[in-house]
Amino acid sequence: MAEYDYDLFVVGAGSGGVRAARVASELGARVAIAEMDRLGGTCVNVGCIPKKLFVYGSHFSYDLEDARGYGWSTESSFDWATLRANKDREIERLNGIYQALLEGAGVDLLKGRARLVDAHAVEMDGTRRTAERILIATGGTAVAPDIPGSEHALTSNAAFTLDELPRRMLVVGAGYIALELGSVLCALGVNVTLVHRGDEILRGFDRDLACHLHDELEAKGMHILLETRVEELRKTDTAFEARLSNGEVIATDLPMFAIGREPNVEGLGLEDVGVELGRHRGIVVDDDFTSSVPSIHAVGDVTDHIQLTPVAIAEGMHFAHHFYGEDDHRIDYMTIPTAVFCQPELATVGLTEAEAWHRCQDVRVYKSVFTPLKLALSDRNEHTIVKLVVDASNDRVVGCHMAGHGAAEIIQGLAIAMKAGATKAHFDATIGIHPTSAEEFVSLY
Repeated sequence: MAEYDYDLFVVGAGSGGVRAARVASELGARVAIAEMDRLGGTCVNVGCIPKKLFVYGSHFSYDLEDARGYGWSTESSFDWATLRANKDREIERLNGIYQALLEGAGVDLLKGRARLVDAHAVEMDGTRRTAERILIATGGTAVAPDIPGSEHALTSNAAFTLDELPRRMLVVGAGYIALELGSVLCALGVNVTLVHRGDEILRGFDRDLACHLHDELEAKGMHILLETRVEELRKTDTAFEARLSNGEVIATDLPMFAIGREPNVEGLGLEDVGVELGRHRGIVVDDDFTSSVPSIHAVGDVTDHIQLTPVAIAEGMHFAHHFYGEDDHRIDYMTIPTAVFCQPELATVGLTEAEAWHRCQDVRVYKSVFTPLKLALSDRNEHTIVKLVVDASNDRVVGCHMAGHGAAEIIQGLAIAMKAGATKAHFDATIGIHPTSAEEFVSLY
């Protein structure tokens, strides 16, 4: 066997790369990991964690409004700089934890940009390092449309470092990031206009849930323009103007693109060493995350598959155990729960109603829309929707969907039931906890 510097060299210290590196090292492999930026990748630095902290911070505006109905006098003010600084401190703490975890597992942490030079070697700052296997886990990067004036707009990454809140914000997009950041800004008093080229927000989610969420967001003050594109951005003396495909011209203090992320493959030298890239330039891999070059592998968003942090972590685990351990569990991509942390939040697991009708011969759908008890004494007019999709041929629940307070926490538990093969009869036979929103799932008829 050829002698290499390492058994495994990981490029990218995000969620998937760190998990693969740690587990492989703990299983006895000699591992190095290279990172040119902060540890933790998108999730820790410009994704899940700072976003959720901002969601928590912004939601107090609604909590304080609700409190008046419960007898509380709520004189308050908000300071953006405090939230941003406290968020930064937490991110620094998490970066330190990631570093300690890698060092504790015996992984060599190398800071800098790595580029593949052949099937078993990478180069960093003029130094060549070899490895039996190379794992690419560089994640994704925010994209912007190619339109005149696009240089005037921010990507979603920049939303976490704004010096001050704008008075008017134009958000382009209607997926996870656009709705989550748009909701945060709206709750903090920013006048948010969301522009989306499609006929409804949240493409790929259950239609009932997407339409419900659309109505709830507009009720909170967000202005949503569908089947509309931004064709040009222009800088004015005091702000910016966006010329839209419907003929409108919108003035905004800050335009932001949140139209998704693409695999971060630029500058890695992948094509030079024969690694096949897919239609969206994601690395093409097999079930064991091996690319077209047998010694080069990839996990997470760089494969342009399911862009979720827990998925990248699961893939990193599978990779490490498959090549350096004995446990060779497979990932079930059919029952992956996910949440959109807008306000109200939306969470889902399994098939949408439309998907179920394509895959099942007959489908039963159960749905309820209600006002949660928490808002009974509040002036806020917010509703929750819960929905079950059932395969009528065997009574199995194939989809659970919810939009409303606590949706993510509730759907996480239901995902376990679905994974275990729960039927609608199982749901019906379960006694609910009263009064809760969760009990609606076991009371649907």
